[in-house]
Amino acid sequence: MLEGAFALLEALRLYDREAGVTELALACGVPKGTVHRLLDQLAAVGAVERKGRGYRLGPQVFRLGQAWQPHPGLRAAARLPLYRLRGATGASVVLTVLRQELAMTVCSVPGEPESLVPVRDGMSFLLDTAAGRALRGTRGGLVLDREDVMEGVACAAVPVRSPDGRTVAAVAGVVRAGRPLGPLTQAVAEAGLAITRALARGTAPAPEPCRAVARA
Repeated sequence: MLEGAFALLEALRLYDREAGVTELALACGVPKGTVHRLLDQLAAVGAVERKGRGYRLGPQVFRLGQAWQPHPGLRAAARLPLYRLRGATGASVVLTVLRQELAMTVCSVPGEPESLVPVRDGMSFLLDTAAGRALRGTRGGLVLDREDVMEGVACAAVPVRSPDGRTVAAVAGVVRAGRPLGPLTQAVAEAGLAITRALARGTAPAPEPCRAVARA
């Protein structure tokens, strides 16, 4: 039953909208009667909520997700540097961590190329991206992607390090291809250094919540 409940929650996350019992049953391979019972139980604890004839993720899932820390103090330490990076460059900005051989986004700030490359918290992608390569570690630290992975976009990424020198995350800025990358690489490097220093101090420099800002 627990496995089925998590399968339903994952399906609702992927739909990113209300979904009906029938399509959830098909997506999860679970009988409709079981889906009905699980949704009722999940709704009772606030994990899902009903909207018309469909269901969507509930506020309790959001609260639990916000409490997850991939590394102590990481998300809080990253907030202000990420917003500053977005403001200085217009880039879409992500903070990623390594999870199950994928780069997982734990904080994101959409920027000007959002229509080409949407960024969302919880998204995962392969390690051939700039952020993924920064997570795996490079000698120089900075990683550039000039349309290597996706046509039309360029990216710069740097690792974020813990006080003991381990790579615990990567910060990346994504822009439309054709822009000079010098200002972006400098701003990304400064953001990565600011987060690393905040982790070393054990302080979180930003009061703002880590959420998407208005699109450019």
